[in-house]
Parts: sequence; structure tokens; C-alpha cells
Amino acid sequence: MDNAALMDRDLRHIWHPCTQMKDHETLPLIPIKEGKGVYLYDFDSNRYIDAISSWWVNLFGHSNEYINKKVKEQLESLEHVIFAGFTHEPIVKLSERLVKLAPQGLNRCFYADNGSSAIEVALKMSFHYFKNLGRIKPYFVSLTNSYHGETIGALSVGDVSLYKETYKEILIRAIHAPVPVDRSEEAAYEAAAALKSIFEKRGEEISAFILEPLVQCAGYMHMYSPLYLKLAAELCKEYGIHLIADEIAVGFGRTGTMFACEQGGITPDFMTLSKGLTGGYLPLSVVLTTDEIYSAFYCDYNEYKAFLHSHSYTGNPLACSAANATLDIFERENVLERNGAKIEYIAKGLERFKELKNIKDIRQCGMIAAVELEGYDPLERVGLKIYKRSLQNGVLLRPLGNVVYFMPPYVIDYEQIDTVLNVAYDAIRAVAR
Repeated sequence: MDNAALMDRDLRHIWHPCTQMKDHETLPLIPIKEGKGVYLYDFDSNRYIDAISSWWVNLFGHSNEYINKKVKEQLESLEHVIFAGFTHEPIVKLSERLVKLAPQGLNRCFYADNGSSAIEVALKMSFHYFKNLGRIKPYFVSLTNSYHGETIGALSVGDVSLYKETYKEILIRAIHAPVPVDRSEEAAYEAAAALKSIFEKRGEEISAFILEPLVQCAGYMHMYSPLYLKLAAELCKEYGIHLIADEIAVGFGRTGTMFACEQGGITPDFMTLSKGLTGGYLPLSVVLTTDEIYSAFYCDYNEYKAFLHSHSYTGNPLACSAANATLDIFERENVLERNGAKIEYIAKGLERFKELKNIKDIRQCGMIAAVELEGYDPLERVGLKIYKRSLQNGVLLRPLGNVVYFMPPYVIDYEQIDTVLNVAYDAIRAVAR
């Protein structure tokens, strides 16, 4: 088997996500045979540093020996069980650990299969909470430039113009508040004032305000001050509106702390987690919420008051075992402290990108870094050119438009960081004009 043969078989039947399939008439697919650590290996014996953690999920490397071991052990005893009326030890253990790690007050865990589903759960749970109290609040507020997933509810609260225009006739009702324009405190105060104005006018109609704390990852890695989290939380409390913290991409150490909310010193009403939750192994997501919200659904039998959401694979034991193994690694290896040194090293390595032409901005938040280019028309597809050139030099980068970003697995070493930055630098320089 080689790359060309498997690519040909793939293209006969498979429709890939976030892909214009016609591109593959000239852009080869990369069939991956195996992964180990930060590397992916194809069928032609090429290897690539996975500098984007395979869509931000892989924390501790591909085929991590410890996570492998724990998933195999679980496979020998229980692969899956219905989660209505039944439970199992891996999910009980995982829930206890998540509650202990999360901001104080998030004591209840509701599981789903993926990030978009977790967003749906949080939106529905917030609306249903108020309905159980006799109040109908059909609107949600989110930030401009936001992305929360691609199911209908998640698309509705996101602000991706292409999606909104394509599916506008079937979306639920949402209001967009301006995101802070940069990481300054002044920008945080300005955006908070705009949010307050929305709450003053429409607060009685709004169930929840949803945001991605600190970094809007799919929104071209836009970053803002932790102060905004604090101000937004205060406004939500003042106006009786839930706060949903979408930590699907930024949770589990990506911003330098275990959860980004910590940097704002806040406890949201809901916190959604996925991606790194299982170390990149298996689909799993969870919504953490408060005892107060849980209590609004707790009653004698009433089919209208019970929360209405379920998945066939909710709380899958294999996924929970991978998640527990991931948390084990965090505990045993002082991951956040170790990442601190790598964060500083990446910051120093980014300095020389200032020398390149058409650099609009260089920014970093923890183990997320971005170099934004300017002066390029979207039709030039400069990101695609950088992607192709980087692959040729053994690094998987997948720019967002004109933004080249780095979100590597935490097991990346300093020499590999140098390789990633050098390849990105050369690729940007090659397309600069």
C-alpha cells in the first residue's frame, strides 16, 4: 500500500469536512499510516510534525503509551453500556476529578459525544431552566467573530458569515455583542459597555451569553484580555443571564492555565469541554453546571420538566478511560509548569517573524501562537500555499485564512519547536511579496 493507492480509494467514496473536494484534483490527500509522539507517518515513509494537534485535540502525542495501556485495560472489561439507568466506574471517577479541577461551584456533569453537542446541551439546558421557572427567554448572546460548532444551535450562536448566510432560514435566535478588539483593558471595558447595553434592552428575552474565553480559535486566533471575562460575568449576574464558557478548544492547559476561566477569576453557569478531554483519543464532551441549575430539573415525574437530551454513546467507558489517563498525566508530570518554559521559548522564537514582509500581528496565549499576514486577497489562498510548502518540509500547519497558527502537542521538544517555527518562517517568506 502506498499514498497514491489509498488516496484513490478514499476519493471514490469519502466526503471530507472543511474541504472543497475539487481541490483534491491537484492537492494530494495525505494517507496516514501511524502516529507516534508529535509525528504522523504516511504510507510513503514521510513524517510530519503535527503542529496543530490534529485539530487541537492531541495533548500528549499520538499513540501515547500510558493512554494506550489504560484504554486497552478498559477494553478487556467493558466497551460500552447504556447510560440511562446505568453507570460505570470510569465516568464516576472522571466526574469527581473534573468537578475538583473546575472553577468552584460547577458540581454537575452532563456528558455528550463532541464539542458541538456540548454547546447544544448548554443552550437547551439554559433555556429549559428558565422555562421550568415559568419564564420564556428565547434569545442567546454571543460575541462577534465567534465559533461554537456546526450543529444548528451552535451555528446560530456563532458568527461565521458564510454559515449564517447559508443556513439563516433555519437558525435559532441570537444576538451578537462586539468582541474586544484587542488584548487591552480599554478594549475590554468598551466591549463590556456594549454588552451591558444589549442586556439593558433585551435582558428579559436572553437565556445566556456564550463566549470562548481568551481566544477565539476558529476566529483566526483572535485574543482578548481576561478582564473581559470578569466584566461579562458580573453583567450576567446583574441581569440574571447565564454565562456559558466554551472551553472546548482552550481548556486543559492551552492558554497556560488548566481552564481559561481561571485567568478571569470567574465561575460560569456552564462550562463546555471536549477536544483535549480524552487526549485526542476518542469523542467525548461534557457540560459542567451548578447545583442550582440541576435542581430546577429535579422533581417527581414530569416529562416536560425533565431535561431532554441524550446520545447513544453518552459516557462511553473507553473514552472516559482515555480522559482519566489524560488527567493522570497532568497530575504526574506537572504539565502546566513544564509548558510554561515552552511557552516562553515559543515567544522568543516568534520574535524573528517581525522581520518578514506583510506581518500584521504576532500574538500568543499559552500554548497557542499565531502570525497574521496582511495584504493578501482571500482568493490568493495564501494559507493553502503555506500549508503545502510546510508539508513538503515535514510540518503539518493548517492556516486559518491569512493566519498561521501553532497549537502543538504538549510533548513537543525544543528542537521540534525550532523545526516548526523554521518551516513556518521559510513558508511565509516564500509567499511574501
